[in-house]
Amino acid sequence: MSEELPELRASDADREKVAERLRDAMAEGRLDMDEFGERLDAVYRARTYAELEPLTRDLPATGTGAPAARAGAGPGGENWPARIGGTGDARWGIGVLSGFQHTGRWTVPARFKAIAFWGGGQLDLREARFESRETVIDCWTVMGGVNIVVPPGVQVEVRGIGIMGGFGRPAGDDTPDPDAPRVVVRGFAFWGGVGTERKPTRAQRRLEKERSQGEGEDRKELG
Repeated sequence: MSEELPELRASDADREKVAERLRDAMAEGRLDMDEFGERLDAVYRARTYAELEPLTRDLPATGTGAPAARAGAGPGGENWPARIGGTGDARWGIGVLSGFQHTGRWTVPARFKAIAFWGGGQLDLREARFESRETVIDCWTVMGGVNIVVPPGVQVEVRGIGIMGGFGRPAGDDTPDPDAPRVVVRGFAFWGGVGTERKPTRAQRRLEKERSQGEGEDRKELG
């Protein structure tokens, strides 16, 4: 960023580009959630380039001049190519008179088997990496249930069979991001159920909050 124009006013697009760069850094493990949150707060408070520049000074350079846009970012702001690849952390989840869960940062394998017998399981994919572009989750439930949470942009296909039970599709399923992984949920539910729901990631919730606060401040200034 040029030092000749330290007081040049930053635009909304400039702030968003820096926010995208910070999201990349968090996905790569360069920033933890607390650091990411603090810097993101500062991004949307910044009014000039001089205030934005220190927020990415210790991150790998992506070019010169105004903050560069993030390569590979999809319509929802997620850098899906950066979240695909690696080796799955766990390939089974079994809840027999008990429960299991996989949440937070974990790597989803290309094939995952979930079994619930008088028990339950939770698979939260919002902050996860994906071993493959397509993930198949086989669910077998008897008087139990499995709940699967996916982030916006991920395509979900449900093929399961239910007898006195059922398989649920995520409500509000929008057009999938072409770069995002695809999740196929299949299996069998007897006196039980498998549910899928779509929820935003923590970064997306924080971003929406910051955007709302920024719009409120702009309205106050105009008023």
